[in-house]
Amino acid sequence: MALSLAKSTLFSNPTSYFPKNGIRSFGFLVPFSSFSTSSPFLAVDGVHGHKKRQSSVVASALELGGVKISKDEIVRDDPTNNIPDTIFAKLGMQLHRRNQHPLGILKNAIYDYFDTNYPDKFDKFDDLCPIVSVRQNFDEVLVPADHISRSYNDTYYVDSQTVLRCHTSAHQAELLRNGHTHFLVTGDVYRRDSIDSTHYPVFHQMEGVRVFAPNDWEGSGTDATSHAAEDLKKCLEGLARHLFGGVEMRWVDTYFPFTNPSFELEIYFQDQWMEVLGCGVTEQEILKRSGKTDNVAWAFGLGLERLAMVLFDIPDIRLFWSTDERFTSQFSSGRLGLKFKPFSKYPPCYKDMSFWISDSFTENNLCEVVRGIAGDLAEEVKLIDNFTNKKGMTSHCYRIAYRSMERSLTDEEINDLQWKVREQVENKLKVVLR
Repeated sequence: MALSLAKSTLFSNPTSYFPKNGIRSFGFLVPFSSFSTSSPFLAVDGVHGHKKRQSSVVASALELGGVKISKDEIVRDDPTNNIPDTIFAKLGMQLHRRNQHPLGILKNAIYDYFDTNYPDKFDKFDDLCPIVSVRQNFDEVLVPADHISRSYNDTYYVDSQTVLRCHTSAHQAELLRNGHTHFLVTGDVYRRDSIDSTHYPVFHQMEGVRVFAPNDWEGSGTDATSHAAEDLKKCLEGLARHLFGGVEMRWVDTYFPFTNPSFELEIYFQDQWMEVLGCGVTEQEILKRSGKTDNVAWAFGLGLERLAMVLFDIPDIRLFWSTDERFTSQFSSGRLGLKFKPFSKYPPCYKDMSFWISDSFTENNLCEVVRGIAGDLAEEVKLIDNFTNKKGMTSHCYRIAYRSMERSLTDEEINDLQWKVREQVENKLKVVLR
């Protein structure tokens, strides 16, 4: 298993929901050898004036919880490894721990709600290592063995038994086993995904878990499951009002592998219904495996970027990673909902690319190639045409939008990027360009 050099080291002090194809789930801190992570449900992450961009060179090592992780421990010559340099470069950045960053401001606003309404009740974890085992990421939250999220097309694998967490729920079982009964887990999560204004291969989640003992519901006049569900809805309706004000809300029944019953909370915001989070009453099997056979629990999970884009009027998910002062200077610690003022109106540049696909072709793999070459200059990859000829061969035509939010791109650099994309698409994806 990867990262064997740090088998006995703890990542951090314990006191201190998903994209289109994912699952939703929830978190803890354990020895490094266990690759612990946190887990949330998911409802569902230049050249400026006189400031320089951060170096695009990927560091050869980074620090995670005081443990040095070398690049070749993550980006490895392993047949199951599918982690590119661009993803390794994001490890350890922890945008959610920056108090003047929109994600940190939102996280702290949620903390304020729980601290006010549940004083000294919820333990908080926001620095757990994102490198976890397949068991933690999937098995311990009851994700079926054949679920699409386990595929190499959707999840970043270090090796066949180790992944970059795709939800903060990867820490939930460990935290429960270690005696935590009320906790919030926040962290960066990783998912191979499409390229557009609301999807990014690294984003941030928060999940919450509350465990009840028999004496909590025995005098309530309801059964354990109903008591937990009612308490959950009351808690999350209060959270929605704390973040959005006096909005209209509704509950929608849904399905998650790890809760039953399961719900989504929607609010009516800016003239439309918007999903805020996913939640539910924890499956008894998860509690049973964690040594809590006489308990019930609830859990919720939310995507920080999804809510922050609405609360701060941020139009493109790539902006969360910007180091441009015209972006970073607009936000202040503790000021939730300051509206972002756009500073760039640079036009996109569109390039089309057509090719005959193979049986193994997937759009996520195409997006990985584009991101690997263009980075955050890739604004969108969109299928605009497809057809199958009389020989049974299928052609796809994709339109790639290139745009910098900080400067104008030259024809020369766009053409250079597109040439490299075409070359890599043909070589790596085994397609035939048209």
